[in-house]
Amino acid sequence: MSERFLYTSVNDPLARPLFDGLEQEYEHRYADVQRRIGGTAREELQRYPAEAFAAPVGAFVLLLRDGHAISGGAFMPHRDPDTAEFKRIWTLPGLRRQGIARRVLQELEAQARRQGYRRVFLTTGFRQPEAVGLYLTHGYTALFDLQADPETVAHLPFEKYLGAAPPIAAAEHAPRQGVPA
Repeated sequence: MSERFLYTSVNDPLARPLFDGLEQEYEHRYADVQRRIGGTAREELQRYPAEAFAAPVGAFVLLLRDGHAISGGAFMPHRDPDTAEFKRIWTLPGLRRQGIARRVLQELEAQARRQGYRRVFLTTGFRQPEAVGLYLTHGYTALFDLQADPETVAHLPFEKYLGAAPPIAAAEHAPRQGVPA
């Protein structure tokens, strides 16, 4: 069994099974909310153009096992040039509870540092306690009241300040050139 990270585009066909699974999961967990406020899981997944997650200001990474995507995640610039916003961190359901999402999260953090970001911002849905646990156990600070009913908060924001940038490990890790206006 071989595993490797691949930096690519959200349009890469290798990513399709992950996005299809993520869409199904959003539909399952949030169908009542989507009916109430309008919109679909697919529309949520397509809210940002592929360019938002492209170098030099963003990144999209897949974790491949024997050539098949088993997990992935992305980031794009947030509100200031020092902050990356992590999006779409997801692992195939049958492979959860094995530390795979943690590895993707750590890879995204390392890449964000390599691209010059010093802070990460992210949100997760109020019906994703697994994600809340992942972020809290990996140094993220909740920007909401952890004692509040998550359904009243809806989008659960987190932040983490990153340490110094590690050395660039490979040519595929392009340095950040600037944030688009």
